[in-house]
Amino acid sequence: MRIPRIYTSQPLAEGATLTISGQPAHHITHVLRLRTGATLIVFGQGHEHHAILSDTRRSEVTIEVGAPGGSMNESSIDVTLLQGIARNERMDFILQKSVELGVNRIQPLWMQRSQGHLKGERLEKRIQHWQAVIISACEQCGRSTLPELFAPDEYANWLNTQAYDGLKLMLQPDSTVGLHKIQPPGGTVYLLVGPEGGLNPEEQLLANNAGFTGIRLGQRVLRTETAALAALAGMQTLWGDFK
Repeated sequence: MRIPRIYTSQPLAEGATLTISGQPAHHITHVLRLRTGATLIVFGQGHEHHAILSDTRRSEVTIEVGAPGGSMNESSIDVTLLQGIARNERMDFILQKSVELGVNRIQPLWMQRSQGHLKGERLEKRIQHWQAVIISACEQCGRSTLPELFAPDEYANWLNTQAYDGLKLMLQPDSTVGLHKIQPPGGTVYLLVGPEGGLNPEEQLLANNAGFTGIRLGQRVLRTETAALAALAGMQTLWGDFK
């Protein structure tokens, strides 16, 4: 039987006692239905430990931290996903699956074809929701380090204000360059993916001027949620831990 994995931002050390409240506690007791004495794994900041659920109350649980585990589930390639913000369920799917495929950082970008630019409290709630999706994906897939989620930014502003080095790739269906023609990266890979409908011509030009190389993924036009994941899987096959 698979041992449940629980994320915590608290420091982890063998012999420590953790008190977890709020939604994570509710998840432990009402979704996973764990009871006192149950074994689990707690993780965070690149570490994981075996643990015992020592007490459960209405709004919080207590966990006794045991010996460290040996999680080695991080990808061998360093990828930052620059994702044009898609509609709710599609964006959730992209975040969840990109975490499973080993992405290290995620930068959501508002593009011309993004739907419903959010601001203020609504945006903060959406960011919290995305963070929860990332945590859940790490709990499921065995990663002990949460990918970093950056605050959403306007596409042009991000391109004009960032100083970044590495391999810069843009998914572009009409490109003549396939992923297999790209040389293995020596550093970070920046993968730029448009929202529904892709990047418009002006946005493609801005990316080209910023040093991005357009690549295509086969003969078919892929939806945004398919494109990002197909590219990540291709990278893992060519350069990463799918080999």
